[in-house]
Amino acid sequence: MHIPDGYLSPTTCAALYAASGPFWYVSLQRVKKSLSTRLIPLLSLVAAFSFVLMMFNLPLPGGTTGHAVGIGLAAIALGPWAAMLAISVALLIQALFFGDGGVLALGANCFNLAVVGSLVSYGVYRIVSGASAITSPRRVVAAALAGYAAINVAALLAAIELGVQPWLFTDANGAPLYAPYPLRIAVPAMMIGHLTFAGLAESIVTAGVLAWLQQGDPSLLKLTAPRAIESGDEDEIARNKAARADWRATRPLWIGLTALALLTPLGLLATGVAWGEWGPHDFTDPEMRRQITAASGNQAPPPNLPHGLERLSSIWTAPIPDYAPQFLHSAVFGYVMSAMFGVGAILMTFLVAGWLARLRRRKNQRYT
Repeated sequence: MHIPDGYLSPTTCAALYAASGPFWYVSLQRVKKSLSTRLIPLLSLVAAFSFVLMMFNLPLPGGTTGHAVGIGLAAIALGPWAAMLAISVALLIQALFFGDGGVLALGANCFNLAVVGSLVSYGVYRIVSGASAITSPRRVVAAALAGYAAINVAALLAAIELGVQPWLFTDANGAPLYAPYPLRIAVPAMMIGHLTFAGLAESIVTAGVLAWLQQGDPSLLKLTAPRAIESGDEDEIARNKAARADWRATRPLWIGLTALALLTPLGLLATGVAWGEWGPHDFTDPEMRRQITAASGNQAPPPNLPHGLERLSSIWTAPIPDYAPQFLHSAVFGYVMSAMFGVGAILMTFLVAGWLARLRRRKNQRYT
């Protein structure tokens, strides 16, 4: 679901950056007052969890792969606005350092996953959970449905964005310039895998982590459950806010995340490439062409690499492509090191953001 560079026209990329921009702005305005205090540990943790989770590839029908994203959990733990920032930062680190998703296409990927995904998952969760207690099984069901809905809506948007490219952008001979498959192929090819395996994985992860938090640290779930808090619980709310302000409160979760990062090589067991994420060389490789054909309704890709795709696909060269550091000969160790590096980069991003927020607040206090 990470659209690479070259599959969307520059016009489409610009439009989706513009569509994401207002949401990024509002989310920054909503959370900037908390960046210097309680939200940093949770933002960092959720973004890092999403990053690591996306490294666990799953085999999908047609010989392709997919993965869970953690959108539902982000929206439930942080609310939709902070979740947009967390998922966007995870996608940014993936694109810049690992070439997982394009730099030009980052606006599209963030719009699909971070923006729309967060809003959908939050809306479904709030509607289904209602005013039930924080520890109610109803919230587990709500979380499962929220995760399932979010990843499938995001996948549908990606399929539409890819599928309209051959209709809107062709060369003088009528050949596609960017993504080669139309909507009638892109939508079913993308959705079959997500409505089944990837959606189920997202649903299980979201519900499972929420059920674990209900038992271990339900205070992390109260931010998006205001109706579940009784009016006389002001002292409890204050204690929960204080707990979230302390890095020690999330220490067990960081330990769990580290263990999950060590298990990321399991994602290497899934063979094949995610639909619509083929590299330029895949279009000339006979075996890959057979795989692309089988995953695309038995319609072969164009005989020649689309010119626009060829031109834009090399606009950014990631230093650690495909989570495989060139100086390491072990794919397993390289994958683990990539996971650790990504988590560290996300953590550093939010620590710097918090530091800048504190500097700005002190400056404003000095002049008031």
